[in-house]
Amino acid sequence: MGGTVTVTDGKVTAAAVLPVKLRGCLAVVAVLAALVVVVLGVRYAGDAGPGRADARIGQAAYGVGAPWWHIASATDFLGDPAGALLLLTAGVVGCLRARRPRAAVLLLAGPGLAVGATRLLKPLAARTINGDDNLAFPSGHTAFLTAFALSLALLAAGRLGLGPASGTALALGAASAAGALMGWAQVATGAHYPTDTVGGWCTALAVVPAAAWAVDRAAGLPRPRLG
Repeated sequence: MGGTVTVTDGKVTAAAVLPVKLRGCLAVVAVLAALVVVVLGVRYAGDAGPGRADARIGQAAYGVGAPWWHIASATDFLGDPAGALLLLTAGVVGCLRARRPRAAVLLLAGPGLAVGATRLLKPLAARTINGDDNLAFPSGHTAFLTAFALSLALLAAGRLGLGPASGTALALGAASAAGALMGWAQVATGAHYPTDTVGGWCTALAVVPAAAWAVDRAAGLPRPRLG
C-alpha cells in the first residue's frame, strides 16, 4: 500500500510519519545535531561580529549581484511568515487530499517547533548582527526550510518503503539541500553569519525527528471512551 498504512495485531492504522526503519539512524543524527548547536552557541555567545570562518565564507557570498540577489531574496521570502504560510498551506492541503492527516500534522509541527526552538535559543546565545537588537544564532529561516524539507522527505521515505540507508540518505539529502539554499540566501543578503545558518540547519535536524516521533506517539494513544 505504498507505506500509507501499517498493520499491527490485525488492526489497520495510519502510517507512521517517522518510519520505524529510520528511527535509529535519525536518533543518532538528532543527538549529534543538538551537540553542534550547543557547541556553536557557546562558542559565539555574546558575539557581535563574524568569526574567522564566517568572515571568509561571508566575503565570498555577501553582496551578490543580479540575478543571484533576486534568487537570494526570493529564497529568503520562503522563510518569512507569508512565504512560510504558502509552503505550509500547500503541504497540508496535499496531505489532506491524500487522506494523510498525520502527515499534515507533522508538516505543521516539525517546522513550527524548529522555528520555536531557534527563538528560545537566540536570547541564550545573545549573538547579534547588524545591531544589538538583531539576534542571530541560530537562523530561524534556515531552520524552517530545513525542517519543511526534512518532514517531506520522511513522508516520502515512508511512502516508498525505503530502508535505513536509502531513507536516511533521502532525509539528510533533502535537509542539506534546503539548509544550504536558505543558508546561502541568509549570508548573501547579510541577514546571518554562516555559522548561524549551520545552527539553524542542525536545530531542524534535532527537532524534526523528535516531533515526528511525538506525532506518532500521540496518534497511537488509545482514545478515551465517552460515557
